[in-house]
Amino acid sequence: MPKLIKHDHNEDGIDRRGFLECMAWAGTGVVWSLSSGVVSSQAFGQNAKAAKGDLHFVQISDSHIGFNKPANPNVVTTLQAAIEKINGLDAPPEFIIHTGDLTHDSKPDQFDTLDQVLKSASAKQVYFVPGEHDTSVDDGKLYLERYAKALGAKGNGWYSFNHKDVHFVGLNNSAVIEGMGKLGEEQLKWLETDLKGQPASRPVVVFAHIPLWSVYPEWGWATKDSEQALSYLKKFGSVTVLNGHIHQVMQKTEGSVMFHTAMSTAFPQPAPGTAKSPGPKKVDDDKLKTVLGITDVKSVTKQHSLAVVDSTLG
Repeated sequence: MPKLIKHDHNEDGIDRRGFLECMAWAGTGVVWSLSSGVVSSQAFGQNAKAAKGDLHFVQISDSHIGFNKPANPNVVTTLQAAIEKINGLDAPPEFIIHTGDLTHDSKPDQFDTLDQVLKSASAKQVYFVPGEHDTSVDDGKLYLERYAKALGAKGNGWYSFNHKDVHFVGLNNSAVIEGMGKLGEEQLKWLETDLKGQPASRPVVVFAHIPLWSVYPEWGWATKDSEQALSYLKKFGSVTVLNGHIHQVMQKTEGSVMFHTAMSTAFPQPAPGTAKSPGPKKVDDDKLKTVLGITDVKSVTKQHSLAVVDSTLG
């Protein structure tokens, strides 16, 4: 475990009260439960199965179909491994959330390949949000035509839906990159209106590509206008924010909001500030799958709790 994790004398050995600091790791997994804004933890591998009828979905991110450099010359194979990991879970997920950078160059054949791989997933419903690699070439026209319309998205790709009394909000903060991610006035107005219609007791899951908290602004790992977006979430007792973009697991809890970034299925990136700039990080071939992975999420809706487990592909 990294030094940022404080320890206490609980059986799981993780400080539940001191988890306001950021943590990052690769190749390990911890179940985090959020109940009424209180974080509790459980070591990966302990009995953390959701009760019958509970919500269960999986997050994948940054598949970068089309990337073929030394950091991973075959991203299709590792995405297939991620799908096999999902299909092998004890309980099949109800759907998959992909938090952006579906492709590397926004080309039609790359989207075709992604769709073909996802067809083999046990969960047939997939919810998407775009990353900058999906929107920078053609302003996201192909992404919007291919995915956003089917999801009933508004503007340049934002939408919401309710499932098992949990409110899900998909945002696009990568259409305009000004050093950092940006949501923009139109999307923020929509978000405010959307959330006003939800009761404070309803758990909320927000997902977007770029982190909605300041992971490392020097590398653009933040969203410029996220503070305004987060102000609309203050009334809710249970909020989970899922992001990708940085290709590694990091978590932070502020009050009732738990922020979580996912590993990529394609390649890792360096930890914040440990390199001159972000970008694909080459690791030994036999270690690649240990720094790629999926995020498995289960929610006990009656207790308004949510548990997150990260697991690697190798």
